[in-house]
Amino acid sequence: MSVSSLLSRLRSSAAPVAGAAASARHQPHEDVQALLTGTLFVALGVVLFRQAGLLTGGTAGIAFLLHYATGWNFSLVFFLINLPFYGLAWKRMGPLFTFKTFAAVALLSVFAQWVPAWLSIGELNTAFAAVAGGLLTGAGMLMLFRHRASLGGFNVLVLFLQERFGWRAGHVQMAMDCTIVLAAFAVVDWTQIVWSVVGAVVLNMTLAINHRPGRYMAV
Repeated sequence: MSVSSLLSRLRSSAAPVAGAAASARHQPHEDVQALLTGTLFVALGVVLFRQAGLLTGGTAGIAFLLHYATGWNFSLVFFLINLPFYGLAWKRMGPLFTFKTFAAVALLSVFAQWVPAWLSIGELNTAFAAVAGGLLTGAGMLMLFRHRASLGGFNVLVLFLQERFGWRAGHVQMAMDCTIVLAAFAVVDWTQIVWSVVGAVVLNMTLAINHRPGRYMAV
């Protein structure tokens, strides 16, 4: 769940725009609605990925790897892995972004744990899981981005490394995600990895097409 360039766009889209931006600013109840809906959408995507034995990038990908390799609870691992990144988020994006991101990660951890108890899946086609999971995850992340929140993790880290050391965020993000994919060969079948890549492409296309600077002014 990692598109490093999008958090950079978040910062630029937050700049005040005369007239329209002030009236379009999100109200607290709208942020709450977006956090609940966005994380629920992502949780549905995560459940589809997990049911089909797929994975994704970022800290969610690490949580998937540990879940598949050890049987550890995905929700708990995902929540704990993100803890070290909040300090960077506070420094890089500010306290409000950090608070919303913490809330989003916590909600996703809860929903990913509860949704399987609310929704029973008998049969699941792997190709459908990859595409539908990517679409749901992308749509959920889009809601979070538009309300100045994220799912934490590598997004914040790569931007910090770019600012501190001049390392290209996109290159660092790609290296991290490639490392996760390579590590996945040890715990899942290669066909699962191929479909995981399909899901990641669908997710990133959803974000790239629908989240462009200037198209959405509310912050």
